Amino acid sequence: MFDIGFWEFALIGIIALVVVGPERMPSIARAAGKYVGKAKRFIAKIQEDVSEELEIDKFKEQLSAMDKDANIVEILDETKKDINDIKTDVKKNTT
Repeated sequence: MFDIGFWEFALIGIIALVVVGPERMPSIARAAGKYVGKAKRFIAKIQEDVSEELEIDKFKEQLSAMDKDANIVEILDETKKDINDIKTDVKKNTT
């Protein structure tokens, strides 16, 4: 990810040990690990969402290429619009 090797991590660890001391080092390492894990999960979720969107676009392109006469893509878009209209009406009626 950042192209940091073993010796760079060792140097960072030694400097951190000298600066914060051996008593606080385990809690700081735990906190750093927790934040790194959160960042990795966040990035993985973003990658998943982007790939999901790309798959939907590919699906639309395949449908369009397979059957242009049936206009399946237009039907899907109209259905999506109708569903959104229904959601809007339900929200208006419930408030």
